[in-house]
Amino acid sequence: MTTLFKSFSEKDKTAAVERLICDSSPRDDFFLMTVLSVFVAVFGLIANSASVIIGSMLIAPLMSPILGVAMGVVMADQKLISRSAVTVGKSILFSVPSAAIVAAFFGPLAGLDGNMNTEIAARLRPDVISACVAFAAGIAASYALVRPQLSATLPGVAVSVSLIPPLAVTGIGIAHLKWSVIANSFVLFLVNAALIIFAATVVFSLVRLYAKKPVADRAMQKEDAQIKKDKEVAKSAE
Repeated sequence: MTTLFKSFSEKDKTAAVERLICDSSPRDDFFLMTVLSVFVAVFGLIANSASVIIGSMLIAPLMSPILGVAMGVVMADQKLISRSAVTVGKSILFSVPSAAIVAAFFGPLAGLDGNMNTEIAARLRPDVISACVAFAAGIAASYALVRPQLSATLPGVAVSVSLIPPLAVTGIGIAHLKWSVIANSFVLFLVNAALIIFAATVVFSLVRLYAKKPVADRAMQKEDAQIKKDKEVAKSAE
């Protein structure tokens, strides 16, 4: 088992750092995909459809900046921590009001009133089982990130842990002014995110990813420059 965390090549580590920073960069399309995933999650929750909710998790990019926080902790890189945390925070600020608006409009049409269905109720119970799932998912996601041949499993990991659906339920709670729903669902999101960060921090430390801090700094500079360039191009096109 000890060889599992010692068999990574320097090339794989460098690629993992660059890919994670690219995937977690606060671009407009990142937030667009996050909001769209929340839309899908709200429709799935309103319709009490597990398959639609799973679809929302597949298109959600929120796992990347959460792993970015863990990488920043391991590297003791304040810029990476704050950059990733701001991306997560903005995602929440965009997602929850969007979910509330959709729930306010479409909830009554689907017959959803103050009584929450089973799919919504399932996102209101932060418990030991959901905590264990989040911790295991954090290990799987961080390990698969550094192991290229396992990258295809990342969508499955995203489905296994509840990140987007609790935010959607928070929005539904706001739309129906149910404070217990708002509090419980948001606590579930925070607990899951915290456990993913903790698990990923352990894995990244064992992989010795802290040695790649210069790579992370260069990648952030590159991505920030590209984001700035894209904004200038968009502004000039107006």
